[in-house]
Amino acid sequence: MTISKQAAAEKYTKRIFESIKERDPAEVEFHQAVEEFLTTITPALIKDSKFEQNAILERLTEPERLVSFRIPWVDDHGKVQVNRGFRVQFNSAIGPYKGGLRFHPTVNSSIVKFLGFEQIFKNALTGLPIGGGKGGSNFDPKGKSDEEVMRFAQSFMTELAKHIGPNTDIPAGDVGVGPREIGFLFGQYKRMTGAFHAGSLTGKGLGYGGSLARTEATGYGVVYFTTEMLKDYDMKIKDQKVVVSGSGNVAIYAMEKAIHLGATVIGCSDSSGYIYDPDGIDVDTVKQIKEVERKRISEYPKHHKNATFTANKSVFELKCDIALPCATQNEIDEKIAKLLIKNGVKAVAEGANMPSTLEAIKTFQDNHIPFAPSKAANAGGVAVSALEMAQNSARLSWHFEEVDHELQKIMRNIHTRTSVIAKEYGEEGNLIVGANIAGFLKVADAMIAQGVI
Repeated sequence: MTISKQAAAEKYTKRIFESIKERDPAEVEFHQAVEEFLTTITPALIKDSKFEQNAILERLTEPERLVSFRIPWVDDHGKVQVNRGFRVQFNSAIGPYKGGLRFHPTVNSSIVKFLGFEQIFKNALTGLPIGGGKGGSNFDPKGKSDEEVMRFAQSFMTELAKHIGPNTDIPAGDVGVGPREIGFLFGQYKRMTGAFHAGSLTGKGLGYGGSLARTEATGYGVVYFTTEMLKDYDMKIKDQKVVVSGSGNVAIYAMEKAIHLGATVIGCSDSSGYIYDPDGIDVDTVKQIKEVERKRISEYPKHHKNATFTANKSVFELKCDIALPCATQNEIDEKIAKLLIKNGVKAVAEGANMPSTLEAIKTFQDNHIPFAPSKAANAGGVAVSALEMAQNSARLSWHFEEVDHELQKIMRNIHTRTSVIAKEYGEEGNLIVGANIAGFLKVADAMIAQGVI
């Protein structure tokens, strides 16, 4: 490597980033995702000039398609409501677009593009033939009746159905989109197409083409990846104190698997605050509160006398050995990262998409804290979604143990691949570099092979 080659690579990535900011100045989340990616792949650009010669970065950072649409629906009071829907089909070089739908008030084009961009490389890391996509709406399912959610989902799918299909784009669930929402979306898609296309969505109910272990997959996968990462530092998850942000699907099953492997989970949260249970979080209670009753996590201390609830604070104020951010983007900033380090954190693994700011990541790295980036650590969900697609294609249903075994193998392979690539490119132990370059190489090579399209 020469200084001139490195300078040229950095100049190239800087030019790409500046053009993106100029083109879409308000999309700060997308900018963050792209910046994190571009600053870590220069070793690959230095090693081979074909990526710049084929304008791979220019093409990778621009979606193949971004659809925005109106969603009118009628609430329980007979009043017409209007939301906005999105679907970004970012890259299909290695397979049909694959990525979740997010229903949350914060959803906008920047959020969808950042999620879709991350999905390209996450999907590539799984080793499965799926491209990157994402979608959603600024609709908030919280506090809505089942009938309201159904009417919204049917209106949403009426437009989305024009752009998806089993061999084109296969959505799944994400924040705010669970089994209830997927069921309504699938029903409307079936009604519109006049056929039972089981592979049109993933995350379906078990009675109509869903896969065992899909519900658990992202949370379990985070913990499987974490255990592999800890081995590199002669650590085990057993007997460690773990703090998990969030109390949704990813957080619940990350807690469940961590406890199963011998850890003690002492805290989790939702948007209202966090709970601390020195006896260890009871996951069944959290499931009852969040999945059945659909209430706030503040209900937890009513069932466990030693537990406490703290409003409007970060759960990462708690002292812990392992931090698993599983809530939302940018929940760990530099201040919280420094607090975690001060309190003795030994490892951080991202369960949510981009939950750590760039400054927080640098803080962890500067202090030599093992760090598992989301595009590697939380790939378990999309991996099992792809396994659901495989089962749908074969008209088969695999046993839970079979799917879980495949999930563990995929997460081990992702860790091995990211570790090997990081070392190969001179950044041993830096799993962000390893994940970004490993995903990039697979997608970029496929793009070059297929010509300028």
